[in-house]
Amino acid sequence: MEVLRDWSLPLDVDRVLRGEGADPGVMRARHPRIVAMAERALKEGLPLLEPLVLRRRVGVRKVIHQRLELEAGGRLSGPLIAAHMGGAGEVVLMLCTIGPRLEARVAEWMDQDMAYALALDGLGSAAVEALANEATLAVEAQAAAQGLNTTIPLSPGMVGWPVEVGQPQVLALLEPERVGVRLTESGMMVPRKSLTLVLGLGREVSSRGRPCDYCNLREICRYQDHYPPV
Repeated sequence: MEVLRDWSLPLDVDRVLRGEGADPGVMRARHPRIVAMAERALKEGLPLLEPLVLRRRVGVRKVIHQRLELEAGGRLSGPLIAAHMGGAGEVVLMLCTIGPRLEARVAEWMDQDMAYALALDGLGSAAVEALANEATLAVEAQAAAQGLNTTIPLSPGMVGWPVEVGQPQVLALLEPERVGVRLTESGMMVPRKSLTLVLGLGREVSSRGRPCDYCNLREICRYQDHYPPV
C-alpha cells in the first residue's frame, strides 16, 4: 500500500469550465463573466488542492465466472470486471482525492455567490479527473517497463459495475482513512472529490476501448471527443 503525493496536475480554465459542465468555446463567445469566474477559481483554488493517491497492487488468485478472487483475500465482481480483467495476473487499485479544503471553500461561497461556488466546484471536478489520469499514466508506464499490458481504468458506477457493488469491493482492499476518505451509509465518498480506479495487469490483457464507452452518460455527453482512445 502506497500513499503517493506531490502530483503536478495539468489544469487550465477550459478544464474548469468543463468541470462545471460548460462548453469552453460557447462560454468564451457568449459568457465572458463565467470565464472570468473560472479564471478566478483556478487562481484562488489551486492552493487548496491536496492531491493524494492511495495505491495497492494485488495478485489475482483465480477467476470464477464474473468474479476475480484476489490474493489479498478480497474480490472484484461484475460483467465489466469479467470482460476486461479475466486474463489479468494482477490488479492495481487506486483511490484518488484532492482533500477537503476546496470543498469547504465551495460551501463557504454557496450562500454568498453561487456562480463562484460552482466555478470552484468545477475546479474540484477537473482536478480529481486530472489526478486520476496522471495516476493511470504512472501505472501504465510502470507496467510497460515490466513488459506488461494494462486494461483501461475501470471505476465503480460504469456500465456493468454498479457503484453500490464496486465501491465497497475496492475500498475493502484499501485503507481510505489513510488519505482522509470515508464512505457514507448512502455509498458516497467524503470528501466528494474522490474516486476509485482499478486496472488489470498482465500479458493477456489489453487496453481496448475508452472509459467513456462504459459511462452511463455516454449517450448524452458532449465531451467524449475530449477523451481519445487509450
